[in-house]
Amino acid sequence: MQKPNSTYHQYDSFITQLDRGVLRNCVRMDPDVSLLLECAVWRGLVASEVQVELSESFNRQTDAALEGHIEEVWTERVTREPWLFNGSKFRLHSFTFASPKGSPSPAGCPRTKRLPRAPSVQSPPSTDAGDKDGEEHRFQKGEGYAMSSTPRCTQCLRYQQENGDFVHPPICCSAGVDPDLGTMVQGSKGEQAEASPPRLTLRLGLTCYKDFLGTNWSHRARALRWRGEAEFSDPCALLAQPLGVGGVLCTLDGKVVLIRRSQRVAEAGGLLDIPGGHPEPQAVCQSVSAGVCQDGISMAVVQQSPEAVVSELFSSVCAEIRDEVNVQLSSLGEPVLMGVALNHTSAGRPSAEFYVSCSLTSEEVRELYWRGGAEANESTDIVFLSKKEVLQLDSSRPLWSELCPSAKGAVLLYQLVMPDASIRQEQKTTDQQGQKHKEKD
Repeated sequence: MQKPNSTYHQYDSFITQLDRGVLRNCVRMDPDVSLLLECAVWRGLVASEVQVELSESFNRQTDAALEGHIEEVWTERVTREPWLFNGSKFRLHSFTFASPKGSPSPAGCPRTKRLPRAPSVQSPPSTDAGDKDGEEHRFQKGEGYAMSSTPRCTQCLRYQQENGDFVHPPICCSAGVDPDLGTMVQGSKGEQAEASPPRLTLRLGLTCYKDFLGTNWSHRARALRWRGEAEFSDPCALLAQPLGVGGVLCTLDGKVVLIRRSQRVAEAGGLLDIPGGHPEPQAVCQSVSAGVCQDGISMAVVQQSPEAVVSELFSSVCAEIRDEVNVQLSSLGEPVLMGVALNHTSAGRPSAEFYVSCSLTSEEVRELYWRGGAEANESTDIVFLSKKEVLQLDSSRPLWSELCPSAKGAVLLYQLVMPDASIRQEQKTTDQQGQKHKEKD
């Protein structure tokens, strides 16, 4: 009998430790969304545990024909909606993990695979000793396998394969890493943050909203993915891939906040969402050199302060909560990164999803929301779900169809990571009660 691949074995053991039963109950794949990576073993990562690598080499690939198409799309869109304006965004290219000793480690971090015509969806990842970096994990390409062989996951993989989509099974940034070395619960994050070394490195380039409309949001998006795979062995090479942020906001009385998007917004009008937006390169540039405008944004300026980029990534989600829900920053806890989800309605656009606690009750938040914040026009209603309702939410529930893709991704990550210690205790109690009932039967 052939010895199992060591990387696959480590990852398989890790999943067993987390309890496959819990994952089967939590992961509900949906053709609109998938998970790129999740940080379950650490119950999320705080800012001090994340760093960035910035380079122009992480920008998208392009040529004259594609640039012409982007200009056409932009001109047409601005003609119809003259209030639109372009703005710089960060582009997620890839990411790396660190081992307990601080050295990069790919252990247990399977790369994803483009499914159409793939010989095997669930084959273990190869461990190529000749890999130059031995650390990079692109969500665009590479060896990959499904996180779970449950009927639901198999059904989703088959759906995406038949429809020519790209599947991104969640990559755990924890396999091969001793979970005891990680920070454990939301309540102790602040106490341990200073001693925690960076565990995740995000490799970022620069892009812009105009490029997003002309690539990810273009009717040619699928063709661009196939071309990227053919020419660069990377289906996302030609796409803007702007990195968004979203926040699962949890109130003092244990309610999760959702907002119903206005019909006037560009995407997912009328659907339920979490507060979110984008980290802004301009904010980073202004922290480096006051007065920098959009035209002055460059990689050379951003590279001067990688720490400011991390700060913007984490603080931007709180700023979005403030502007969309009208909750002041002083009422918000430290954001905890749960992972990254991909929106397949916009060609796999990535969004970093955070857990953010709030010192206000749901009624207090409701009252503030109806007073109106800086971006009150972007939503029309506020909805509160209990933690239990969120943990049980999946595609079999009627409410699932009311969620926009970004909210679906955030819910999946919340179910997997469980950043609040009380959620894990509730889940553990529920599992124990279920086991007792089975034993009685």
